[in-house]
Amino acid sequence: MIVIIFILVLWYGGLFFQSFFLHRYAAHQVFTMSKTMEKITFILTWFFQGSSYLSAYGYGIMHRMHHAYTDTEKDPHSPSYDANMFAMMWKTKTIYQDINEQRIAIDERFTKNVPQWKVFDSFAGSRFSRLLWMTFYVLFFVFFVTSWWQWLLLPVAFLMAPIHGVIINWFGHIYGYVNFKMKNTSKNLFRFDFLMMGEGYHNNHHKYASSPNFGVKWHEIDMTYLIIKLLNAVGFIKLKPVKVKD
Repeated sequence: MIVIIFILVLWYGGLFFQSFFLHRYAAHQVFTMSKTMEKITFILTWFFQGSSYLSAYGYGIMHRMHHAYTDTEKDPHSPSYDANMFAMMWKTKTIYQDINEQRIAIDERFTKNVPQWKVFDSFAGSRFSRLLWMTFYVLFFVFFVTSWWQWLLLPVAFLMAPIHGVIINWFGHIYGYVNFKMKNTSKNLFRFDFLMMGEGYHNNHHKYASSPNFGVKWHEIDMTYLIIKLLNAVGFIKLKPVKVKD
């Protein structure tokens, strides 16, 4: 039971900071926060993503490219141009690393105001940091596993962020329902997104990319947005005015 709770904490903790910080803040900047709060959030993202830590800079730029080039050859991750999910994620990984290592030229519109903490990212994304977290996960399993099948969850702990990514970037462009007909394949995976904390409303998000709330219909409850509203209410962040939806 302890192992299951551990995986759930990693799943929803890492997912929240991916959605809240990397996606809605770094990529879309739907709210603002102080520099101190930003650095605290960098650290919390590393703490919960652990061995699969993603840089806000690399993620933010790549996600902006995804919106600009959705389902075209320039899209960093599109099922329309990759043979399978593993090929897509390998390409995503390569582009992400090229951005972080500044091996490719990036249009200025994709880099504007994307948060970056180079010193911290060089540590948090290092091989040393990833191996440290993986060692911790293994030791945790050694002490708390009560049945053989629980060891099957260890790779999930190692690869949590890529698993989150493939659910949205692969399955979210193949399966689900559509609220808005668009010139891309984005879908809403769930009518109530219990699994991805709002990220599963992918079609809604592609329609209203600057909205902090990914839910549109009454049953589309965006759990990350509810937490964002709470953080805004207590003054940790400040939501930007939302443009009227067309």
